[in-house]
Amino acid sequence: MAQRFYDSKTAQIRDFEPLVPGKVSLYYCGATVQGKPHVGHIRSAIVFDILIRWMEYSGFDVISVRNVTDIDDKILDRSAASYGEDFQPDSLYPSEDPWYVLAYRFERAFHEAYTSVGVRPVSYEPRATGHIPEMIVLIERLIEAGHAYPALDGSADVYFEVASWAEYGSLTRQSIDQMQDAADADPRGKKDPRDFALWKAADPKDPETAGWNSPWGRGRPGWHLECSAMSTKYLGAQFDIHGGGLDLRFPHHENELAQSTAAGDGFARYWLHNGLVTINGEKMSKSIGNIVTPEQMLASARPTAVRYFLGQAHYRSQLDYQDSSLQEAQAAVERIESFQARATRTVEATGERQVTPEFRAAMEDDLNVPQALAALHATVRAGNIALDTGDSVAAAQALDQVNTMVSVLGLDDVPENDDVAGNNQVLDAVIQAQLDARAQARADKDWATADTIRDTLAAAGITIEDTPSGAEWHLAERTSRP
Repeated sequence: MAQRFYDSKTAQIRDFEPLVPGKVSLYYCGATVQGKPHVGHIRSAIVFDILIRWMEYSGFDVISVRNVTDIDDKILDRSAASYGEDFQPDSLYPSEDPWYVLAYRFERAFHEAYTSVGVRPVSYEPRATGHIPEMIVLIERLIEAGHAYPALDGSADVYFEVASWAEYGSLTRQSIDQMQDAADADPRGKKDPRDFALWKAADPKDPETAGWNSPWGRGRPGWHLECSAMSTKYLGAQFDIHGGGLDLRFPHHENELAQSTAAGDGFARYWLHNGLVTINGEKMSKSIGNIVTPEQMLASARPTAVRYFLGQAHYRSQLDYQDSSLQEAQAAVERIESFQARATRTVEATGERQVTPEFRAAMEDDLNVPQALAALHATVRAGNIALDTGDSVAAAQALDQVNTMVSVLGLDDVPENDDVAGNNQVLDAVIQAQLDARAQARADKDWATADTIRDTLAAAGITIEDTPSGAEWHLAERTSRP
């Protein structure tokens, strides 16, 4: 079965055929570093991290790019207001023109959040401020092609003329007549209020460092222009996959597609958009006060459980966070880890990287992680049965498969803190001491004591399995969904 993905542009499931056989070129929208990340940002990163891991497991050489928007109106506004939220000037970060300091600090916060849940670094992570020359060249190409124009009021603004491009609206399948005005620049210099900014004239209130010289005057790039210039710089005029959150489809991705194709670039061949994260059925919003941060989740559960939760839904679906979500995810992770620990003590894995046919079919079918997780948990259950019956060959195969599936999903690549590692060691030592005491009681034919130990562990959620090689323990299956 070939890889298949839902292409947002055609609204169809399509067989994936890479531009270059054996290689995958992927660009997905990263952070606008105006503040700390929320879990919606991290969910998107996990989605594309899983996609990259799966494509690599499938034999593709993947080149991945995730941008950093480190200059925009909100960054400048926040830096002007007492240096912005969460910013404390000090000797290392001087107070003059601190917008770039604010941006860098929040960029680091995003990286820390990515790392905390095992999102690997991408091949390239370009900053917008490092690619101004490429953006200017793209604007010049659009003006020459008749799809962009300098502002009519004589300012340094430059706009994309949406009416000049017949395919504008093709990504979101909407008519220009139904679109709202572009609110990214003063409309007085536009031919049409829906025209969007490619270059924005420097604002007198902004610091001098927040502007660059251009043929049209000093200013800075429009938000949409950045991704078009950076994606094609690192991946070429045409590449395989463009991804990002569902909220970016319009206007951001629509405008990217329009300006790139109007300039003559083939641009993205597949568009993948991940769903949003809601809180108890409501959209996350600062006005409601229900924003959840990665730090809050990590304070409630292990990092591996946080990754499991944020990655468990189908990437195109909405993911709803409820009070019990992380506990359920942690229980699922513990069942997997319990089998791995139990099997490792009994059989020796071959190290062969193999997944089950069911897991492969799920991942090839539009990255269906929920079905892939079902296959993973089914293999865990089969592996435990193999251990119970002494079938070491089947148990070893299940261990190889579980290890590989866990790796593809990135669940074995999450840095756990020392407290968690220490607690796991303590738990294993305490339970092993109880098993030793039970074994001695059985040897002494003190069945009452042996049964008491077994029942006490069972009440704590620990299942004991008596095997020819001795007693083994694992966490009991819980009723929460995998």
